[in-house]
Amino acid sequence: MQQESIWLTIVGLVIIISIVGLLIAQRISPVVGMILIPSIGALLLGYNIGDLVKFFNSGLDQVINVVIMFIFAIIFFGIMSDSGLFKPLVKKLILLTRGNVIVVCIVTALIGIFAQLDGAGATTFLLSIPALLPLYKALNMNRYLLLLLLALSAAIMNMVPWGGPMARTASVLNVKNVNELWYGIIPVQLIGFALVLIFAAYLGLREKARINKAINKGEVRDTQHIDIHKIVDNYEKDQAVKFPVRGTAVSKPWINWVNGLLTIIIIVVMLANIAPPEFAFMIGVAIALVINFPNVDEQMSRLKAHAPNALMMAAVILAAGMFLGVLNETGMLEAIALNFIAIIPDAVGPYLHIIVGIFGVPLDLLTSTDAYYFAVLPIVEQTASQFGVPAISTAYAMIIGNIIGTFVSPFSPALWLAIGLAEANMGTYIKYAFFWIWGFAIIMLIIAVLIGVVAI
Repeated sequence: MQQESIWLTIVGLVIIISIVGLLIAQRISPVVGMILIPSIGALLLGYNIGDLVKFFNSGLDQVINVVIMFIFAIIFFGIMSDSGLFKPLVKKLILLTRGNVIVVCIVTALIGIFAQLDGAGATTFLLSIPALLPLYKALNMNRYLLLLLLALSAAIMNMVPWGGPMARTASVLNVKNVNELWYGIIPVQLIGFALVLIFAAYLGLREKARINKAINKGEVRDTQHIDIHKIVDNYEKDQAVKFPVRGTAVSKPWINWVNGLLTIIIIVVMLANIAPPEFAFMIGVAIALVINFPNVDEQMSRLKAHAPNALMMAAVILAAGMFLGVLNETGMLEAIALNFIAIIPDAVGPYLHIIVGIFGVPLDLLTSTDAYYFAVLPIVEQTASQFGVPAISTAYAMIIGNIIGTFVSPFSPALWLAIGLAEANMGTYIKYAFFWIWGFAIIMLIIAVLIGVVAI
């Protein structure tokens, strides 16, 4: 049994490291990597094609709702862009920031905090990225900075009781009222909000320096020292080229009000849990097509125009289903978690929860969220309790250390959604954001220790 666990760990690590490494190096596409590499690993362990089908079906169950939501969300927001809905919003955002990159970064973090109130990362990215990405493009800002700021701010808000990590922890510790867990971590969460805004300002300073350097080299046009209205004009011209009004598309003054109301209704339906996001966007697409493009040919034209982006990322998420299914169903993820704990010397027992918390973000790249909380947490809690560490303290250390990295892991379907919306690359994003996020998590954990939330 022990030998089997070791083999599962080795093969699992090889699969994960290979995929992450090749994605970072941009030597393989996500679809190819997440389908072929796990499949080869499972076959090497002795599984057959029938087993692979079962693994895929299991993984598909985890991602199918995200796939459906992604397809219809991309089409919906594409139609809204075609109609010009976002142009006034982005114009006001640009004018509000007055072209100040630092202010843009701070506003991005604030949007991430409030958009994550429902505890769903996918909703956060759907609400924020389509509105903010044009602003980042207009100011020559890095789209990976946009993803990083949203990932950090949303992760801190995700400490709420209805967030996944807190609910999983409550079930592991057999805590009946998950709010009890949250009350103890609220001080850390509030400090985290303040820190992420300060951090956003710092990253804004760095980004401003990078842009100015690029401007001086003549690599980009000057968007930092010209009249902000010129940026708005350039943005509107770009949008006119990208989303020209076609054929019988409705262009009445009232159409944006109708589209805005439709968008708000869909968002409220999602946030209030009246209907799941995939259903809300599916209905939204149907209504949006009828409102904005009464002609049937125009409706089909818009679907064809936005289908490539939607289907391309849907294929990636389906491939991630294969990846997750193989690693979960073969037991690789659980074996990795258990063997990681097993190699830690007994002498560090009293500090085990701190150590695992420190490595919480890297562990998010090696194990799924379920494996971290359902496999690692119970072992760490039991081990640390033998040295007098309270179970609640162990839980807080592991939550704080891990939750900040929620949206840097390729195991997160919501992150794939964000990558698609931002027209970004997963490998490049991990390389850009990983160490910033890991460092932030460690600082948060240190603060939790200093203020007594996590005991040593």
